[in-house]
Amino acid sequence: MTSTGVTDEAEDSGPGGYAAARLRLLTEGARSGPPRRRALAELTDGWLAGLFGAATEEHTGISLVAVGGYGRGALSPRSDLDLLLLHDGRDDKAVAALADRLWYPVWDLGIDLDHSVRTPQQARKTAGQDLKVHLGLLDARHLAGDLGLTASLRTAVLADWRNQAPKRLPELRDLCAERAERQGELQFLLEPDLKEARGGLRDATALRAVAASWLADAPREGLAEARRRLLDVRDALHLATGRATDRLALQEQDQVAAELGLLDADALLRQVYEAARVISYAGDVTWREVGRVLRSRSVRPRLRAMMNGRNGGKPVAERSPLAEGVVEQDGEAVLARTARPERDPVLPLRAAAAAAQAGLPLSRHAVRRLATTARPLPTPWPAEAREQLVTLLGSGRPTVQVWEALEAEGLVTRLLPDWERVRCRPQRNAVHLWTVDRHLIETAVRAAGFTRRVHRPDLLLIAALLHDIGKGWPGDHSVAGETIARDVAARIGFDGADTAVLATLVRHHLLLVETATRRDLDDPATVRAVAQAVGTEHTLELLHALTEADALATGPAAWSSWRGSLVADLVKRVSGVLAGEPQPEAETAAPTAEQERLAVEAFRTGGPVLALRAQTEPPADSAPAPSSPSSPSFPSPLSSPSSPSSADGPEPLGVELLIAVPDQAGVLPAVAGVLAMHRLTVRTAELRSVPLPDGVEGSVLLLDWRVAAQYGSLPQAARLRADLVRALDGTLDIAARLAERDAAHPRRRGVEPPPPRVTVAPAASRLATVIEVRAQDAPGLLFRLGRALEAAGVRVRSAHVSTLGANAVDAFYVTRGEGTPLPGDEAASVARGLEESLRT
Repeated sequence: MTSTGVTDEAEDSGPGGYAAARLRLLTEGARSGPPRRRALAELTDGWLAGLFGAATEEHTGISLVAVGGYGRGALSPRSDLDLLLLHDGRDDKAVAALADRLWYPVWDLGIDLDHSVRTPQQARKTAGQDLKVHLGLLDARHLAGDLGLTASLRTAVLADWRNQAPKRLPELRDLCAERAERQGELQFLLEPDLKEARGGLRDATALRAVAASWLADAPREGLAEARRRLLDVRDALHLATGRATDRLALQEQDQVAAELGLLDADALLRQVYEAARVISYAGDVTWREVGRVLRSRSVRPRLRAMMNGRNGGKPVAERSPLAEGVVEQDGEAVLARTARPERDPVLPLRAAAAAAQAGLPLSRHAVRRLATTARPLPTPWPAEAREQLVTLLGSGRPTVQVWEALEAEGLVTRLLPDWERVRCRPQRNAVHLWTVDRHLIETAVRAAGFTRRVHRPDLLLIAALLHDIGKGWPGDHSVAGETIARDVAARIGFDGADTAVLATLVRHHLLLVETATRRDLDDPATVRAVAQAVGTEHTLELLHALTEADALATGPAAWSSWRGSLVADLVKRVSGVLAGEPQPEAETAAPTAEQERLAVEAFRTGGPVLALRAQTEPPADSAPAPSSPSSPSFPSPLSSPSSPSSADGPEPLGVELLIAVPDQAGVLPAVAGVLAMHRLTVRTAELRSVPLPDGVEGSVLLLDWRVAAQYGSLPQAARLRADLVRALDGTLDIAARLAERDAAHPRRRGVEPPPPRVTVAPAASRLATVIEVRAQDAPGLLFRLGRALEAAGVRVRSAHVSTLGANAVDAFYVTRGEGTPLPGDEAASVARGLEESLRT
């Protein structure tokens, strides 16, 4: 009996015995991880060897070989079996009959099988034509039959691999790069593919293949442990789902975490990300080494001999100085021969800054030496250390690879201990592309492009590095981050005044964008509140640059030309307050010429007037032709993009839809409901009351919407207006229509979103009560909110609606019927009612 304790039973009992033994093995709570994978492989080896022995009496000239993942001897619960029936070219019918007696029992048990029948010559030829086949054969392992036949194939395949390495390794590198482009980076994905994504199991296998070529070797520290972690997660995923899947879906992460004994899904993702980061970094180092070796081999032999002859037979390595103790060699930044890390505590930061400034990777050997021998920096840091950190952060895109090298050897957490809490920390928000730590570096990269527009680039870059540092702590991350920023700033040597500015930037890094998109900028109270929080014009200048860098580093949905224009408008107004300029006390700005034209037309006709234009830039004061009973012409339907564009350019938000309606009850839910009926996604919306020109009594509600079609193109304007007229006069039951559609096409169940939250913003406006709604975005959400506000008997002065990924963040300025703010108790009651309406 083998170490599994069940192999003999499986061999004696046939497929039924194997199935029962396999089930017991997979349900044993005491055994998991590598021991279970080895035991499952041994159990399967014994069963297949028994099938082979029962099917043929031949012991020479034919063998059964495990290849690929099975060949490595580590089977996950739902792994397929990669098998090769190897023969010496004997009678095809006999071989085919033997193959049938091997394959069909595997299929009968429902186990996926990847099989082939080949001679050694055929196997080598196929490997030469198909890189994936060659990779699988590198892990060939004998199961049954002629051991010599298997061994000779292994020897030949390995020799072929080493002889063909100069050709095959670039192919493998391109294959890995193409897969990474298609699948993304494992260390940042919320639903990662553990096998195919960059930094996953396939990359770990590729590194084994590189090592087998003898051309280069991967860093071994931590690599086996990282691979083990990913395999453990895949095992738990197979057991949790009962399927052969490598996709770690959101709805399965809690169950997988429980299977592994982890606290929650975030702890699971963090382990996955850490493992992926080790494999990704090892891949970067290895492929650089492969490129260096291949380049050196491409030098003409005679020239290489001449170069070697001048140096006593040793290759000449050109070294160019970069900074004190740092030189460039073979396309990397390395330590100079005279460098003494044990005497120079600033050397790690100086080397990193020099590498980033030169656009070079920092040599792994240099980083390891720095990590093991460099003296710790004193507290506070000397001025040079602080300046080198700022230089590193201000180097732009090359900062990323240098920072990753420092992280790989633990130097970042040694320099900044608070970094440990955000390292590999997932962000469960579809708007964010990165983990917290990578987002901070990406923000610094973006901020490096803004250093020419601020008076203190060093404070901008350090604020970019620290702005989300509080996400590793409970509570509001901005509040926690302020405390951490003060500590870090003092530790790295900033004086009290600079420390106070950094703390303010971290505390209020969301202030500008949240205020600009969720508050009425024409309300003086809004502008004064921001001015009071910021304090000085220099701090405002820094905060403006940090806001844009933060949003650009978050993802495409977080920034657009429209949001940028709102933030710039807010900054201009706040700057005026800080400079002592007189501020208007009027609550509402004068209407633009376009708004005035629409308002007059709506008042004249007594019905809604619509105007539509393509919107990729902030709205200009231009006047599209309105749609009304007296002007039936309307632009043709415009196609709408299905997703926002890159944050680096204008964001096509679909179209801008302006609607002017004589002031009356029910306008907000009516318009929102009609748009939902026509499957129009509301990306942003504003509602305000526009007074009519002098001499005309009354007012008109103006709704400024940016909408995009969920499917196809926008509906005809005439249909929109007709439905809006019916909704306003009560002849169109929007709620019933939306309910019928939901019943006919129920939404697929997915991850349970967090519950909605409705709050009253304190002192946000002097003339209105501001109610904030945060909820999962869904068709008809704004319609439901509008109905609930109407039912509460409040008047909506203005609404500011924005959607970030799957999250809707809306602010409503509401008053009593006579136009006064709501008392505290009444405002709280309205907020509770809104929240209850969203929960039902």
